[in-house]
Amino acid sequence: MRITRVLSATLLALGLAAGPAAADSSPSPSASSSDGGAPTTAGTSFRTAAEIDQGQRATASASTGDYLYWSFPADAGQRPTVKATVKLPGTHAAQTWQIDVYDGLRRRQACQYGAQTRTAERGAASVDLACVLRTVRAWSEPWANDPLPGTYYVRLTVVNLTTADLGQPIEASLQVGSKDIGGSAAVDGSLAKPLVPGIAVSSKSEADDGGSSKPAVLSGIEPEDGWSSGWWSDRWVWTGVGAILAALAGIGGYTLTRGAGRPTRVPPGA
Repeated sequence: MRITRVLSATLLALGLAAGPAAADSSPSPSASSSDGGAPTTAGTSFRTAAEIDQGQRATASASTGDYLYWSFPADAGQRPTVKATVKLPGTHAAQTWQIDVYDGLRRRQACQYGAQTRTAERGAASVDLACVLRTVRAWSEPWANDPLPGTYYVRLTVVNLTTADLGQPIEASLQVGSKDIGGSAAVDGSLAKPLVPGIAVSSKSEADDGGSSKPAVLSGIEPEDGWSSGWWSDRWVWTGVGAILAALAGIGGYTLTRGAGRPTRVPPGA
């Protein structure tokens, strides 16, 4: 009977933990599923990058040869995916397009996989590009090039172009999504501030002025739930489950072995 109770408690603990763990392993909902408020223009440099939220679809009209910039926020535990589509003019020669992603320190981040560079053949109507970044870490060594929480920049441009096609009109669209990796990407540490341009200047000015003035921050975008919103993950759940299972195993072992090795008491007068 006691063994049955131990097994029932173990199954109950696993059932309670499976719910949060499954929720953390699924893709995180986008900040905005509609295109409302999405920018219809792109910046021409890091400082003028158009700000978009994850889930929005930004568009821009430009000319072949322009550098187009967008920026978006990414928090710890997320694995961002950047997708871009360029609609080309009716007649054109073969041309190669490329997207590059930079973090808040303007360090170029490598793509895990995806068609980061693609060539559109002569007369092609459009070209699709994609870049899946590495999982954003909450903390990293200063010498490492790991993705960290903060603002990320996307640059879209053509890298192989004939002189005859220079300046022809194009239509570009960009969308960013991410998947919540969960506790498997958790690390023991966190940044004091996310890598957002201008946030250090803002903090210093608020400290000097007592918070009375509000200085300009170069990037005002952040995740829907705020920075470091993913402090809770299934890593905490399974750590707790492991502790419960260890305690139950100890209780079960004691129950099974209790009394073993003790001499049998002989009734008096036997």
